[in-house]
This record gives sequence, C-alpha cells and structure tokens, in this order.
Amino acid sequence: MPTRNTILIVEDDTDTLEMLSTYFQAQGYNIITAVMGEDALKICKETPPDLIIEDIRLPDIDGYEVCRRLRQNLRTSQIPVIFLTELKDRSDRIAGLKLGAVDYITKPFDMQELRLRVRNAIRRAGYESLVSPVTGLPDAKVIDERLKSLLGRKDWAVLHVGLANVEAFNDAYGFVAGDDALRAVGLIISNVVDEAGSMDDFVGHISQSEFMVLTVPDRVETLRDRLVERLSRAIRYFYPLKDREQVETTDQGTKSKKTSVPTLAVEIGAVSGEESQFTSVREVKQAAKAARIPVTP
Repeated sequence: MPTRNTILIVEDDTDTLEMLSTYFQAQGYNIITAVMGEDALKICKETPPDLIIEDIRLPDIDGYEVCRRLRQNLRTSQIPVIFLTELKDRSDRIAGLKLGAVDYITKPFDMQELRLRVRNAIRRAGYESLVSPVTGLPDAKVIDERLKSLLGRKDWAVLHVGLANVEAFNDAYGFVAGDDALRAVGLIISNVVDEAGSMDDFVGHISQSEFMVLTVPDRVETLRDRLVERLSRAIRYFYPLKDREQVETTDQGTKSKKTSVPTLAVEIGAVSGEESQFTSVREVKQAAKAARIPVTP
C-alpha cells in the first residue's frame, strides 16, 4: 500500500482550517494542523511534512517569516509551501515567491484548483528529491534502478569515482567550499562522459563524496583515462589561492615549517558485467568501490 503524503495546514481561521482539513483527508492525505507560525515551525523540525498550505496573516509571526525560517534550516529547506491569503497585491505575491513559495492562491479559492496545485507541487518535490541537492545529478535511488536493470547482462561497465578526505577539507575551508569541490567533480565527470561516452551512458551522485558512471565495456578505459587527466589537473583549484601549494610559514619568526592542508584525492575503480555474474545491485557497488585506487595525490 503506497505511503500517504502529509500536508501541514497553517490557518488561524477555524472554519477555513476545518474545511481544508476535511477536504484533503477525504482526498487521502495525512493532515497536521497549526494555528500559530511558531507551532508550524516546531512541527516541521520534528516531522517535516510533504507540503505546507499556510495563511500569510497569522496571530504571532506571519507566513513570510515562517517560510523564511524554513528555508534557513537544512532539514526543512525543501518543503514546498503554498501561500493561501486574502492579500492580492502583486508585491505581496512576489514577496512570497522570492522566499521560495511554490504557489500563491488568493481567497476565495476554488477547492478543485487548490487540490490540483497541491498534487502538482508534491509531484515536483518528489522528482526533485531524486537528485542530489549539491550537484543536481541523479541520486542513489535512480542509480540503483539503473543497475538493477543491468543485472544478468554483460554489456555494461561501472566507474566508481570517489573524492577522499572531504570531511577534513570541509573542516578546514567550510561546507560551501566542500560543496563547490563536489559540484566541480560532478561537472567534470559529466563533461567527460558527454565527450567520450556512449549515447546511453549515465552519471549519478551516490553519496556525499561518491559518483558512479554507467557505461559500456569498450568505453570504460577511455573514460577512466580522461577522468584521471581532467581531475588531476583540476584538483588544486579546489583550494584557496594561498593553499594551492604547500607554503612556508614562520612560527614567531624563529623557524619555518610546512603548513598542513587537507589533501583531497580522487579514487577511481571499474567493474563490468563481463568480469563477474553479479546477482544484486549491492554486489556491483561494493565491487566497484573495492576496485578504487588513488589517481591524484
């Protein structure tokens, strides 16, 4: 039985709240309600809903502030928000959309239209959840589906690309710099596959620091060699200018020492359907990861 989506309705008008709750429950949704903005934020942090319908005018903080705080929290930043309001000015609508609201509906509203907008917003959010928020590449779920379709065949190969020491890099330079490095790696992999891969090749982002390329056996070596070349040249540019080379520093003017910077390293492994009869997606991923060797220092 499919999991029911959850909608949080934030509305201080009891009649409207009851009407919306009853209607969307009848449509098969789980419904959570709140009449205060602060209560809505607390609910979202504890059990994030699939979508929020909220009035802009609330007794404590307004809907704009609720949306603003949701976007500042990683756990709640991707929840779609539909504003439901009596405010009709263009400036009010633009203010809501600038905060990341997916829709803006003025009262009085048509329930059938609202139902379709809710359905479409949840569907869009579902599609977006299948890609990495950092690189925009398909995530592990999509990769697993692709790999599953290849089991039992021999006409495929996998490249497993990992970026080692990302945590140390993040500790030294911050998560923004780390995400920039991962985006760069993802872009380089995608460009190499576009240039040297086959028409059906596929690039995915498995986890924070791991990528996977699905290709054909006769392309795997070419792709690997080009990735080694491109990533080896690019990796030093992931660092701030001052740290692109290990620099000499002076300790209180008495002696010099090497500054320690975290060393990012690219590791690549390859397996193919010709080498072994894999029986599960997990076996393929484990074998490809085990085959990884460092290709940059």
